Amino acid sequence: MPICKDRVVIITGAGGGLGRAYALAFAAEGAKVVVNDINLQAAEAVVADIREQGGEALANNGDITHYAAAGDIVRQAVEAYGDLHVLVNNAGICRDRMFASLTEADWDAVMAVHLKGHFCLASHAVKHWREQAKGGVAVKARIINTSSGAGLQGSIGQSNYAAAKGGIASLTLVQAAELARYGITANALAPAARTGMTEQVFADVMKKPEEGFDYFAPENVAPLVVWLGSEASQAITGRMFEVEGGKLSIGDGWRRGPEFDKGARFVPEELGGVVEQLLAEAVPAQKVYGS
Repeated sequence: MPICKDRVVIITGAGGGLGRAYALAFAAEGAKVVVNDINLQAAEAVVADIREQGGEALANNGDITHYAAAGDIVRQAVEAYGDLHVLVNNAGICRDRMFASLTEADWDAVMAVHLKGHFCLASHAVKHWREQAKGGVAVKARIINTSSGAGLQGSIGQSNYAAAKGGIASLTLVQAAELARYGITANALAPAARTGMTEQVFADVMKKPEEGFDYFAPENVAPLVVWLGSEASQAITGRMFEVEGGKLSIGDGWRRGPEFDKGARFVPEELGGVVEQLLAEAVPAQKVYGS
């Protein structure tokens, strides 16, 4: 039996790249998919592909950065299919600049699509699920967020993108902690795949091979997302998954490291030695990408 039979799924940025791969994979596993993309024609093309394969889907070009419009996306899913079970926050953009050259517009655009976009849809979805839970429904809902290696360790030339993706990682932790009582899980992934965004930066590295395993194909990430959206993943929440090719790992986030307790207030001149000692004991951080 398909693992997402009759699950209703909203996927943002699903007109191409990773989102398209997720939409097709969910539909293949029996889900009813709301394909959201700012490009309506792209969304409709994905819906056509799903329907040709016998699946159920509808296209939507609602603006995820506007709170009211995000509410309309959730309402459309519920009205069309009777419920909502999974939200995949996938849409994203890049406005890459070195920090000294970054403009306010570059910052605001990336924050709006990534960080605010993750908030707007999830807020409306959670309100729907919370009402169900309060009404006695056994909710098995999923929020699947999209972070990035840039958000986990930084990336030269992407301070806005890295900040947004780091915020999404932290948002996921809080969502998982707060929403478990309602039957909602929240997980995130940091995928490495060939998309419209990555092809602009990593075209040579991520080029599709003429034969053999396509390491950076977005379809390599889709199985994890579908599994996380299924009822089988109910026990998994607050996790960060990194996916690349055939590799899957769980991110190990910020945690308290070595500690020195003087038992009294420090004076400034003695802190140099203490910090040096702590750094000597600490596990070195991963390098910022590109450094």
